[in-house]
Amino acid sequence: MVLLESINIPLGSRAIDFSLKGTDEKIYSLEDFKGARALVIVFMCNHCPYVQAIWKRLVKLQARFEAEGVRFVGINPNLNPDYPEETFEKMKEYYARYNMNFPYLQDDLQVVAKKYEAQCTPDIYVYDGEFELKYHGRVDDNWKNEDEVLKEDLSEALKAILSGVDSERNQHPAMGCSIKWREDA
Repeated sequence: MVLLESINIPLGSRAIDFSLKGTDEKIYSLEDFKGARALVIVFMCNHCPYVQAIWKRLVKLQARFEAEGVRFVGINPNLNPDYPEETFEKMKEYYARYNMNFPYLQDDLQVVAKKYEAQCTPDIYVYDGEFELKYHGRVDDNWKNEDEVLKEDLSEALKAILSGVDSERNQHPAMGCSIKWREDA
């Protein structure tokens, strides 16, 4: 496991369209999230301990903000033959295990992750209703232990977007396992 941080993506950047299959076998694109007041795109995977540590927090945040028009979507770019835990069937198992309340999509060719310049899992991007990047960073200040969280960065960013206020400019990068880039993709 190689630990990486997300890179600095300029705020105001536009979301990049995608067409990816979800664990429900439906194909999703940005159009499916049109009308959301905020869209949280999380590049994630099944086996990464950093993702597993925050998975329930992501589900809780979606439940907490759903009535306010926030939509989450998880994208797995780690469907790499060298990692048996990273298959579409395993994605379905994890979807059920964590009672996910947002789509979990496969980026089997890693095209979307490359276009977004995702570096690690998790790598979190938050867009406003016009699909402009307003936040790119961590969930909170303690990925290991939810009980010891002092600063809920993602929650604060969502509240700012919903209030029409710019989120904090000093954003802390997400950190996690490196994306397992395929040589044939």
